[in-house]
Amino acid sequence: MKKLTIILTLAAALHCQAQTEPDYLLVPLIFEKYQLVENVIVTPDIHGESTDAYTLNASDQWLAQAKQQSDHVQAVRYQAMIDNPQLVTFNENTLPEPPKEYALTADPTQGRLTIAPPQVVEPVETTIEEPPVEVHDWLHIFQSSLHFTQAYISGNWYQGGQNNLNILADIKWDCNLNQDKHPNWLFNNSLSYKLGIATAPGDSIRDYMINEDNFLFTSQLGYKAVKHWYYSAMLQFKTQFLNNYKSNTRDMTAAFLSPGELNLGLGMTYDHKTPDGNRTITVAIAPLSYNLKICRNITDLDPTAFGINAGHHTKHSFGSNIEAKLNWKLHPNVQWQSRFYVFTDYSYVQGDWENTLDFSITKYLNTQIYTHLRYDKSRPRDKDWKHWQFKEILSFGITYRFATN
Repeated sequence: MKKLTIILTLAAALHCQAQTEPDYLLVPLIFEKYQLVENVIVTPDIHGESTDAYTLNASDQWLAQAKQQSDHVQAVRYQAMIDNPQLVTFNENTLPEPPKEYALTADPTQGRLTIAPPQVVEPVETTIEEPPVEVHDWLHIFQSSLHFTQAYISGNWYQGGQNNLNILADIKWDCNLNQDKHPNWLFNNSLSYKLGIATAPGDSIRDYMINEDNFLFTSQLGYKAVKHWYYSAMLQFKTQFLNNYKSNTRDMTAAFLSPGELNLGLGMTYDHKTPDGNRTITVAIAPLSYNLKICRNITDLDPTAFGINAGHHTKHSFGSNIEAKLNWKLHPNVQWQSRFYVFTDYSYVQGDWENTLDFSITKYLNTQIYTHLRYDKSRPRDKDWKHWQFKEILSFGITYRFATN
């Protein structure tokens, strides 16, 4: 009798709403979740008008009808489960497993068909061994650049002038001990060479002149004292390689090891690099310092111009020195390098302050502004500059850099 009641209820539901799909109404009853009766067993108003929160540009009657049909089906099925719980044969959480897929294989020799579950091939996990990260003892940074300026002036140019070409080559190599691997040691080495050649149309003897010839080698060896401070020993050597002359004369102004300078010092070094790597500062203070000045060629050169006594090739001095280096990446395309050095034997003072501002246009093209301010009280006094000397170079060219980590 109860089964007949359910069939009549479903038939009535189908009769009241002809557009409802009967397939879902006639499937076995499956318990899904507990619901409040008043929220489910509500007779939908099939013929009533529905109100929408939004107004669509197109007719949305189909959407309202679909919702009414869905609510009606859920209400009928849930009412049937409440009235006849013994007919609910399935629970959504305990539904039986779906039938397994079987593979059919034929054996012609035996005239037999075999039905068996397919064999699942388990994937073989392959372990890829990552190569060990190699930590280098030494970190290398190499940089080379070739900059130039050129001007062509026709013979009838109303202001006059002469054609000229200036070329500046710069090579720098830093080789530093990796402090990540050797945290208690500081060993920084730097080698640089700058060579500037310019045409000399106003020189009746030579077609070109040397306006920059500077070889510099520095080295610092230290052992950590506290935090960023190290007990250290410092070495600096500088000279030039080529002969240079005054314009329109054969008077030599400089040559290899004329002048040359060697400085050794003992003291403390402060070395710090910001976590982002954009700024590095190194300050070396040597209360005990030895300075050696060299003039190899005293036949063609006056050694007193280099602070050496007349007739002597060398001069020894003891005193103190300080050297500070700053490398600051102001912008991804702008870098500032500065070096400040002072030595005194307490009777005279000499110092250098070099600054290079590098503007990168592309990976290989850049513009540089280089300034060098020098003070040397051991040289003869100039009527205009006194003991000061100054050099400035603005250049444009190509640069190549590489580094090892």
